Amino acid sequence: MNAGGLHPMERHSARGVAAGRAQSPHTSMFVRMLVRAAVLRRGRAVSALFAMVVAAAVATAMLNLYIDVQAKLRREFRNYGANIILAGRDGASLPADALSHVESVVAGRGLVAPFGLLVARTSDGQPIVVAGTDFERVRQIDRWWSVSQWPSAPQQALVGVRAVSVVSPRNQPFDLSFQGHTIHLTSAGTVQTGAAEDSRVYLSLPDFVLWTGVQPSTIEVAATGSPEEIAAIMHQLQEAIPVAEVRPVRQIMEGEARVLGKTRATLLAAAALIILTAALCVLSTLMGWVFDRRRDFAIMKALGASDRLLNSFFAAEAAALGATGAVIGFVLGIGIAAWIGRVNFHAPVVPRFGVLPLVLAGSILVTLLSAILPISLLRRVQPAVILRGE
Repeated sequence: MNAGGLHPMERHSARGVAAGRAQSPHTSMFVRMLVRAAVLRRGRAVSALFAMVVAAAVATAMLNLYIDVQAKLRREFRNYGANIILAGRDGASLPADALSHVESVVAGRGLVAPFGLLVARTSDGQPIVVAGTDFERVRQIDRWWSVSQWPSAPQQALVGVRAVSVVSPRNQPFDLSFQGHTIHLTSAGTVQTGAAEDSRVYLSLPDFVLWTGVQPSTIEVAATGSPEEIAAIMHQLQEAIPVAEVRPVRQIMEGEARVLGKTRATLLAAAALIILTAALCVLSTLMGWVFDRRRDFAIMKALGASDRLLNSFFAAEAAALGATGAVIGFVLGIGIAAWIGRVNFHAPVVPRFGVLPLVLAGSILVTLLSAILPISLLRRVQPAVILRGE
């Protein structure tokens, strides 16, 4: 035992408790001052809070709409067909395991459909383009095709609307020949796309390979994801099948990028404009707070409060205002986004709670930036001049 009757560890613990008790009154006083400032100046506080709620609500609604609409638009663009084409160089057939390699690369990030193409002859010697494919895959990847009825049995064909008059003008069974081999086909239905598909005859891939011995020369891929993710998939496909040529379907990819870019620009511009308006409102409110409370700040300085303490107090008021507005605005913004989605897109907008940290941080940042000018005015407060009434 030492002279004080306490063990050193006990004295250290006692000092810690005393320091904590000394700090506690300062913290509680700081909180009470914040609450008192808001209560005594309810009008200004409510107007600034309302501005931040509106800004946070709009930002939340715009971010939710952008993320959700972006996902929906990408799904819709996948209905317009492939955005990546993998083809054999100079029209050569792809390796037998090419389809499995492509599927392993895509791995749930899109749809894949193989195609084999050649020129056959009708019974009267006219040339016709014939394609072999997997109809189930094509139904998923090319939903935009207008098909009267899909083939469902062997040796059934899907005939383009312009090819009907060539191969089966009376909708009767017909024969096609390739390098001395003939196949007897019946038309299950017609396809119309307004493009090259209208002049082709489509067979199931097993019938096509058995008849011609030709393997697929093209694989269409409808990949999902951002432009960067799609570019990465293309790079992986080129590495997996180096003998193939991998190229984008530029009409699809450029159209998708253009629509998404305009959507993003419109939503972000609207959010930025409203946030700027809210920032000006908050700035006006905080400037009014400084002028209304000059005497209070002068007294605090006269009692020994430092500029750093006053600046921290004022910044804390602004941050609390931003945080409160962000939380209330986030809840309202989710409701606004859901309403806009139902009225304009006729589809629900899924709440994105990952947006909350962005809205919270952005709201606090806006109020703190708005507090820079009032804080600079606060530093110029001269206690002697203010307390003399000058």
